[in-house]
Amino acid sequence: MGSEVGTTALKEMRLCKGYKIEFMALYGMTAAQWREQNPNKDGNIRDESDVSQLVCLANLETLNAMLINDGLQQNERLIKLNSIAIEQMKILT
Repeated sequence: MGSEVGTTALKEMRLCKGYKIEFMALYGMTAAQWREQNPNKDGNIRDESDVSQLVCLANLETLNAMLINDGLQQNERLIKLNSIAIEQMKILT
């Protein structure tokens, strides 16, 4: 978690509708992709997150709203949010 989002992730992002960009920025996957990879887990991606990840996710949600307000496109927001997530996770862990 907290890895740099690559070209493949950007392509996947364009194909996914109705997902939270913050999940892609922090975890490198959508909640649906996480569920597919973790079929035996009862909870969701948030339930399996630690406190640092939850703090970072909350921050990313606020920052994403600000970036939308500033007129940034989805792919630009993802790149910025991913960079911020990496830095925040370094600080928080």
